[in-house]
Amino acid sequence: MNIEPDTIISIFLGIGLAASVGFRVFLPLFALSLSAYLGIWELNDSWQWIGSLAALVALGVATLVEIFAYFIPWVDNALDSLAIPLAGIAGTAVMVSTVADLDPVVTWSLAIIAGGGTATAIKGANAAGRLTSSATTGGLANPLVSTVETGAAVAVSTASILVPPIAAILVIVILVFIFRIYRKLRPKA
Repeated sequence: MNIEPDTIISIFLGIGLAASVGFRVFLPLFALSLSAYLGIWELNDSWQWIGSLAALVALGVATLVEIFAYFIPWVDNALDSLAIPLAGIAGTAVMVSTVADLDPVVTWSLAIIAGGGTATAIKGANAAGRLTSSATTGGLANPLVSTVETGAAVAVSTASILVPPIAAILVIVILVFIFRIYRKLRPKA
């Protein structure tokens, strides 16, 4: 199987945006919508609607509501419980919408495993971190946690759209960081 360079770049884009979904569900979808609307990225035929003005406005509003809702202690924890399954779905969606020129079976397999899996892993780690922050600081540190998460979502989304290979490297760094924290925090046998 000969994979074109554009296909590899599209995979990097999808993985980067899926990782960003793990920080904020709507922000990477908005970034993808904006980039499609401006003609920066071309989406798969069945996903062209994401680049429409209506989708851009709807995702922009959803992004703003999500960002500000995460600054309200305890509301942020409730959002995390909803966002974990949504992250898996959105991570799969951004991956399948960006991957180009692959067999549908390969595309969907990549989307579910790399897209949905990456988004869910990062969102799960963030939810656990926010729960810890809520328990240890009574929610006072949660706005700082939210700011860091939003900043990470913006950085990874921007890198994904402008330089997808750099985004893929960022995703690996983020996942290694999460894995190391998990290993430190898990109970010893």
